[in-house]
Amino acid sequence: MSEYVSYGIPGIAFLGVLLLFWGVATLVGGGASESSMEARMARYAGGPEAKKEEKVKKKKDRKDIDPFATLSSDVQDKHLAAKVARDLARANLTLRVSEYYYIRVGLALGLGLFLGVLRDPLSGVVGAIVGYFGPRIWVGRRIGSRLNSFNKQLPDTITLLSNSLRAGSSFLQSIELVSRESPAPMGLEMGRVVREVNLGLGMEEALSNIVRRIRSDDLDLMVTAIGVQQQVGGNLAEILDTIAFTIRERVRIKGEIRTLTAQGRYSGYLVAFLPVGIAVTLNFINPEFMQPLFTQLIGQILLVIGGVMMAIGFFAIRKITDIKV
Repeated sequence: MSEYVSYGIPGIAFLGVLLLFWGVATLVGGGASESSMEARMARYAGGPEAKKEEKVKKKKDRKDIDPFATLSSDVQDKHLAAKVARDLARANLTLRVSEYYYIRVGLALGLGLFLGVLRDPLSGVVGAIVGYFGPRIWVGRRIGSRLNSFNKQLPDTITLLSNSLRAGSSFLQSIELVSRESPAPMGLEMGRVVREVNLGLGMEEALSNIVRRIRSDDLDLMVTAIGVQQQVGGNLAEILDTIAFTIRERVRIKGEIRTLTAQGRYSGYLVAFLPVGIAVTLNFINPEFMQPLFTQLIGQILLVIGGVMMAIGFFAIRKITDIKV
């Protein structure tokens, strides 16, 4: 019975902390989503003054229902929050910056408390670090995966645009065709372009918004060429065919380079993460064996030296294998 209690108490505490922060994040999001139809109509019909009044009223209403609303608003107004908001948009996550940080802090507290009670304080610290930085790593991987998928779809998308233009369609009609025929993320992003243009935004500005969300060099090349063509004229279909050929050649060269540098890149990962993985495993299997590294001065010095050397080796290998095309 005592074994069930020893495992059950940390588990309940972990779930309780997660539910607490999830509830706070939901409350913040719920307060912001009230009267969304009226807000959109006022935003497009009332001009700048209506936007300002709506923003003040929404902020006041959120303060009335959410004790963390002031913190949420302050966090979202900072420069760091703007960068986080861009990252969330690039990952196609419909989260506010404040909700994202609530989740990170909740995971850090919950996982740290769970491992701290179940194992030892050191495991709790490791769990808190993993819980806090885990979502950030996941968002980064999601951004990278979405970027890779977009870049793989881009040459075929450009060819489809070129063929549609040759068939007599306008550029906006060609973009709309791509939004219907292409899977995510290409179809989703092109659909956003169509909606923005229909709401009065210029085509060049709508395409620039995609570049800010996706951060693709190949897409930037395409958007730049389209902008130049709209200013000076020319055969856009032929320009797009040339860009598609250039992008395909770049993708081929990048693939060859990644193949040739794969051994070096994975050597860097082993240098950085294998010692850490072994240390964490030994700490879980036999905590007493690892205690001298954390409790004695010589052990702490060795940890610092080892960490610095691993970091230097990892970044040096990454610099060598990171060949720009």
